[in-house]
Parts: sequence; structure tokens; C-alpha cells
Amino acid sequence: MGLPILTALFGIVVGLAGVELWAAVVETPDFTVQVASMVGLGVGIDYALFVVTRYREALRRTDDPFAATLEAIDTAGRAVVFAGITVMISMLGMLLMGMSFLNGLALGTSSAVLVAVLAAVTLLPAGLGFVGRRIDRLSIHRRAERAGESGWHRWGRFVQRHPGACAVAGVGLLAALVVPSFSMRFASADAGNDPRGSTTRAAYDTLAAGFGPGYSGPLLVVTRLAGDPTAAERLAADIATAPGVAAIAGVDVVPSGTVAVITVIPATGPQHEATATLVHHLRDHVIPGSGIAAHVGGQTAGDVDFSEQMSSRLPIFIGAVLVLSFLLLMVVFRSLLVPLKAVLLNLLSIGAAYGVLVAVFQWGWLGGLVGVEEGAPIEPWAPMMLFAIVFGLSMDYEVFLLASVKERVDRGETNSHAVVEGLASTARVITAAAAIMVCVFGTFVLGDLRAIKLIGLGLAVAVLLDATIVRMLLVPATMELLGDRNWWLPRR
Repeated sequence: MGLPILTALFGIVVGLAGVELWAAVVETPDFTVQVASMVGLGVGIDYALFVVTRYREALRRTDDPFAATLEAIDTAGRAVVFAGITVMISMLGMLLMGMSFLNGLALGTSSAVLVAVLAAVTLLPAGLGFVGRRIDRLSIHRRAERAGESGWHRWGRFVQRHPGACAVAGVGLLAALVVPSFSMRFASADAGNDPRGSTTRAAYDTLAAGFGPGYSGPLLVVTRLAGDPTAAERLAADIATAPGVAAIAGVDVVPSGTVAVITVIPATGPQHEATATLVHHLRDHVIPGSGIAAHVGGQTAGDVDFSEQMSSRLPIFIGAVLVLSFLLLMVVFRSLLVPLKAVLLNLLSIGAAYGVLVAVFQWGWLGGLVGVEEGAPIEPWAPMMLFAIVFGLSMDYEVFLLASVKERVDRGETNSHAVVEGLASTARVITAAAAIMVCVFGTFVLGDLRAIKLIGLGLAVAVLLDATIVRMLLVPATMELLGDRNWWLPRR
């Protein structure tokens, strides 16, 4: 049925208009449109699918389109609103990264999510009013729902019979995938990572063979001469003796004789860890020891600074998103353990995706399967972007599942029965939504650029792990282990 897709597309058109409005008032990178489109379309389809699925269930039970629409919006619509807020929290967290160019990305993408939520709770109900009982008329081979237990019911009861073993197996698998992430090193990839046969890779290899690997990433040391015409030459002589310096390519003085630029050729390539060490050594020891005021710049030094800025702010970004999401879920579900478990499991699945990225792109394991010829550092922006997108999508699935469970608990059902029924009622829509996302993100791996492959594989793996190991195994297992304590909230 095309209603979810039409709703999502309408939301994208309006959301992208919002991106253009933000671009007029805040600095906005060029790729904001692509990111906002990807996220807005993803959540828009998810939200519409969830509402439509609930509408179908209510329509089969009541045979009243108006009553079914009211029930769908009162239940699924409410979950959509809270799920959208968690996604916006995740996106707006990028404001904490301290990079002005990310402000427009955060605001524009969160605006696209807001429009998707509004479309799901306003435009979609109107569409349901038009189609009424004809909602499945254009469906292809839709089978009537059979009474009794489905395969998801049987799976849920299997997990509940072995909750400890399932929890240990799920956590163990994710923990094993997380381990490589502790070796993650941030650095901007250079042309040496481009596909073999490309002109940029050929030029890089030729320069490295003829002049050394550092020739493609020189450091520029800038100093004001301040009436001392020999200062630049003395500083260049000190720099030339520093470990990690291959050569001084030149000392250039502006015609006025006030500013000089020293071109330093490192002994290692731009993305090598030793090059970053050299930048810090020049700034912290060589230049201060010379007694001459100077600054180390250039593309390579700028990349080092960017990597360190991103890595230093990443824990603040992740921590703020986790805390705010926990507080929101605590208010929504009136529970302490359910939101705590939700944020921890989502963090674990994203950490596992980080580990896969390190193993494939940094260590080179199985890199040939995705067209990665050799290991290299992780792009500094990738973990931030991966967390912002995947955490939002993961919390969507979490809210959909938990809202269905909580609804049944509030009706007086036991925790175990509510978990099984909640899992069975949402498993198909969560699986379908996740499958769409995995396929979309997986196509990025087919691209030629390493950065596109990296973010595509990371997103696909994170969504796959979240929709399978976390949502279908760990969530029902831990909720069975906790029992009625799931819904415990301290009272004053």
C-alpha cells in the first residue's frame, strides 16, 4: 500500500524546504540536503508503517474506519510523537560538537524529522479517512491474518523459556564486536586510500615514490619576522633536525619582509599517526624552544586539529543524547529500568557497529568484500554521524515495541504475556522497516569512495544488529528476567 510512501515523500518535500530556510540564517553544509532526505524518508516510512499497521489491526476488530483511525492515532500516533522527539534529540546533539558547520546540519535534519512526525499524525489520518475499508484493495497477495499464535509468538515464548542463555548470547556477540572499537583512530583519509587506477591514487603513489609519502601533505609554519630577517632561517634549521621531518621544501618571505612561510615535508603520509605526533612536537617543543613566535598550519595540520576536536567532543555529544533520551523515555513509560535498558542496549549495538568499522576499514579484515584494499584510520566525522542517525532509528524501533508492551500492561496483562504479544504485533513492521534501511544503506557500500563505503556499512550493520540481536533477542530476554520490575518507578 502506497499511503506510507506518499506520506513520507510529502514530508520530505516540506522538510527540505525547512532546510533551505535554516540555510538562510545558519551555516549549513552542502550535504545537509542528502542527510535530511535520508533520515526524513527513513523515519517517515517507519512512522507511517506503524500507524497504518495499527489501523489495520483496529479495522479488523471494529470494522469501523473512523474508530480504527482514532485508535491508531491514540496509540501508534502517540508512540510516533515520542519516537520523533528522540530522533530530534539525537540530531540536535550535534550542536554540542562545537563545529559551526554542523549547526545547520543538526537543525535542518531535525526539522525534516519534525515534519515527518507531523505528516504521520495529520496527513496520514486524513488519507486513512479517504481509503477507509479499501486500504488493502491495491495490495498484492496480502493474506488474511490467521488467528492463533504466529511464528513471532513462538519465538517470543522460546526466548522467555531461556532468557538467561539468550541474554548472555546476545550480549556476548555484541560485546565481541565492540572490542575492536577501542582501537579506533581518527584521521582524515588521504588520496592513498582512493581506488587503484583512479587518477588521484596514481598521482599520490607517483609523488610518494619520487619525493616521499609526506610530500602530499606538507606542513606550513608561519611566522612574523618582526624586524629579524634571519628568524625564519633559524627556525627552519631547528625544524629540520626534528624527528619525523624529511626535508624543508623552502622558506618563502612576503615582499614586505614581515611574514615568512616555512614548508615542512614530513617523513610520513598525511594520515599516518607519526605525522600527527610531528605536528604536536613542533607546536609544543621545537617552536617554543626556538624563542620565535610561529604557528603550524596547512591542510594536514588542520586535519589533525579537526580529528582531535571531533574525538574530544564525541563523548559529550553521546552522553547528552543518552541522558536526554533516558529522561524522555522515563517520562513516557513511567519506568526507571526500561529506559535505562533501552539506552544501554542501543549504545551496545552502535558500539558493535563501530567495532565492525575498525575491523574492516582500519585493520583491513575482509576489506576485499567491500572493495577496501588496505587499512586506514576512521574518518573523524563518521562516528558522530553514525551515532546521530542510528541512535534515532534504533529508538524508533524501541519505542514502537515498548509502547505496544506498555499498552498491554496498562490493560492488566501479565508482563510475560504483554512482552510476547507486543513483540508479535510489532515484529513484522520493525523487520520490514529495518530491511528497507539495511538495503538503502547497503547500496552505499557499492560506491567507489571509501568514506561512502564506511558510513554505508556502519549504518547497515548497526540497523541490522539493532533490529535482530537487540530488538528480537535481548529486549524480550531482559524484560522476562526483570519481570514486573520493568515498570518500577521510585515514588516520593
